[in-house]
Order: sequence, then C-alpha cells, then structure tokens
Amino acid sequence: MNNGFRTFCTLMFFGIMMPVFSVAQSTLPSLGDRISGTVSLGQEYQLGQQFLSQIRRSAHTIPDALLNNYLENISFKLAAHSQLQDRRLSFVIIDSEEINAFAAPGGIIGVNTGLFLNARTEAEFASVMGHELAHVSQRHFARGIDQAQAGRFGQLAGLLASVLIMATSDSRQGAAAIGAVQGLAMDQQLRFSRSNETEADRIGQDTMYAAGFDPAAQAGMYEQLLAENRFGRRPPEFLLTHPLTERRIAESRGRAGRYPPKNYRPNLEYQFMRFRVFSHYAQDKEALVADMEQQLAISTSLFSREANRYGLAVAYWENEQFAEAESALAPLLEKYPNRISLVVTQAEIYTRQNEPRRAMQYLVRHLEINPNNHPLTMAYVEALQEERAYNEAAAMLSAHTRNRENDHHLWFQLAETWGQAGNISQVHQARAEYFILIGDLGSAHEQLRFALRIESDSDGNASEQARLQQKIRDLESRQRALNG
Repeated sequence: MNNGFRTFCTLMFFGIMMPVFSVAQSTLPSLGDRISGTVSLGQEYQLGQQFLSQIRRSAHTIPDALLNNYLENISFKLAAHSQLQDRRLSFVIIDSEEINAFAAPGGIIGVNTGLFLNARTEAEFASVMGHELAHVSQRHFARGIDQAQAGRFGQLAGLLASVLIMATSDSRQGAAAIGAVQGLAMDQQLRFSRSNETEADRIGQDTMYAAGFDPAAQAGMYEQLLAENRFGRRPPEFLLTHPLTERRIAESRGRAGRYPPKNYRPNLEYQFMRFRVFSHYAQDKEALVADMEQQLAISTSLFSREANRYGLAVAYWENEQFAEAESALAPLLEKYPNRISLVVTQAEIYTRQNEPRRAMQYLVRHLEINPNNHPLTMAYVEALQEERAYNEAAAMLSAHTRNRENDHHLWFQLAETWGQAGNISQVHQARAEYFILIGDLGSAHEQLRFALRIESDSDGNASEQARLQQKIRDLESRQRALNG
C-alpha cells in the first residue's frame, strides 16, 4: 500500500511532464498566455498524446469496456463543471492494485485499478479525479515549464523520468530514482509543489460540489491514504515535494463545511465497478464466492444488498458457476432491466457458458435502444467471436473504431479478429493503427507496407492501394517531423 500511495502523490505533481517528450526549451515560443508564457494549449495537447502513447506502450492496461466507460462518464461529468478550457480528454486504466491516479498535459486522465479498490465511495473516487482535472485546468504543467526556464530544468527532467517509471512499472524503482533526484530540491521547488497541490485541492472540491459529489469525501480519501501510510516501514521520499499532512486534510475538511448543504446518495454503479475489480484480482475464486455469500447475508440496507448481490453474481461467474450467477443477477435485472452494466454482465454469463446466440439475442434490443454503446457493442462482439462468426465480429469492430478511433484495445482486438477471419491485409492495417496509438511508428510503417504488398500482389482495389500509399506517405511525414 505504501508504494501505491507514493505513486498516487508523486503523479499529482504536474509541473514535471515536459522532458519525457524531448521538447527543447529553446524551440518553444513565448505566446503571452495568461498563465504561461511558454507553452500553448495546443502544444500541451500534443505533448499529452505522446505521453499517453508511452503509457499504452509501457503499461499493462485494462480493456474492460464497463470499467473504461465508467471512468469516461465520471470524468466528463466532472469536466463539464470544471475550469477546463480544452475538454478533449483521453483515458487509460492501468492494471495494478497500487493506488494511483494521474493527469498529463492535454487532458490525459489515468488511474490504476487500485484506486477502485481503495476509494470506498464514488465521491472519494471523484475527489481524486477532481483534483487531477484541476491540475489540468490550472495548467500546472505549463507553469512548471516556466519554472524550469528559471533554472530547474535538470531537476524536472530527473523527476519526470521517475514518474514515468512509477506509472508504468515497479513503483519501488521510481521511488528510488525520485529519492536520488530529490537531494537536489530547493525551497522554491517545495513551495511551488505545495502551492500546486493546495490549488488543485481547492478547485477540485469546487468541481466536485458543482458536479453533485460530496466535497467532504476529499478529506475522507486523504485521511484513508495517510492512515495507510502510517503503517509503512519508512516515510515515502516524495513527501518532501508532495506533503500529505494533517494540515492539508484539515484545510480540506474546513472548506467542505463551507459549501451549502445538499443531499447525497451513494452510487450503485460505482460499487458494481469495484466488484468487477475485486473479482479480477481474486486468485481463490471459491473463497471469493464464500465471502460474497456471507456479505450478502449480513447486508443491512437495500443499497448494500444490491451492491453485494452484484458482487456475488460476478464471483459466481468468475468461478464458472454460471447457473448460480444468473440466479443471483436476476433480481437486479428485474428491478433495473435496462441498466447497461447488468445487461452486459448477463450477456457475459451467457457467452461464458457457451450460449453466445442467447447472448446476442439478449443484446439486440439493448443495442437498438443504445446504438454504438461501447460496453454493449463489445459484449456483442465477444458473443460473435464465441460463435466463430469472425467476419461479422470484425465488421462490427471496424464500424466501432469510427466512434473510438483512439482506443488501442479496440484496434488490437480488431487485428486479432481479422486474423481469425483470414483477412491478412486487414490484420496488418489494424495492427498499424494499434502501433500508431502506442507510439511505435516504425512498426506501423512496416505493417502498412505489408498490407500494400498484399493488395498489390492480389490485384486488389486500386482505390484501396492508393489509400494505403497515402497513409504511408502521411506516416513518413509524421516520422520526419518527430525526428526533425
């Protein structure tokens, strides 16, 4: 837990992102921005996309459509009530039990699955996301670059390298790297970091409240993190620049008391997502089932009964007790027949118990109601693949990429599905899109060349060949610009 908490706090320091993209100080124009005279919003967006490519390439990320859809929905809800000027947001969920959340320039929002495990309520989860969005809206990245030009660029570069390690691999390696770099920290840097964190706390709470979340949850989340850290063998080094203190918690609690009172209701959907994550990490599935049966039996409120009932259904499903899973889910579906998370879970149960046609028949009506919905679409594709209808599955995935062209998981699955369908040219084209999104332009270029060769050797459609040739030229131009 200590390493996860260390990662969470470290990644909230936003003014250290620039060096990972090898953007020279001297090439950045002075634009007279009201916050930063160095970096424009457009430049931040481009830098953020490069950072996202590195995260995708370096980290094991979660493709679960329901989890990703939830993260997108809550982030957009918060963003709509934030001070963000540029609301182009991109998302990534990293498969790690350690607590972590980060925001990168250009609207990159990332969380570890460990945040779902440790944020007990949706409001606590939203408090972290609101804080991260505040870093973006207040352009702490751009302001950090201005500070770097005042002589701290080398320290920022070293800290950023550590942050990237902690976001994508063993956080202990990143902690050691940060410990070495922090020996060079100056009082000015410490004040700047604390200033950023205080501002992000305050604006994050404003965003939470405006979006309908209890602002008191921020202090509750911080208290939990600090309590966990007290049991550590040694204090985390990053507290030198990212202090999470009793004073900071007290300030958060004090601010929360000044908001006009509202009635807040717990969110069932968030608890559903937590149970999907719990089940994902449970190694002893039988023990998970026994635990969830007990939790359901001792539930004392309607909310806890419904949340634990879903957890039990997922536990049965993970343990391949499909009849029991369907039975456990049935009361929830009867009460909430059109709730997408429940519909998708039911379809997953059908597909896993070798009834893909039943899953597809069940999903058809819901896709008519919610066309292009990501979790419903992916559940239908999964059923098609189980039915060995690979061409139909590939066609559906290909159409879906028009709605989610930056979803690297989607392109990876499309390549695999075209392979199952036997269309090798399309395999290479989908792989090229995947490689572009993870920042491997050399491999993308190679894949497009393979596809063009196949189309040329088979006397394929001339317009398809021309399209591939243009795509190759565009990619080569992009490579030259990056290398230039």
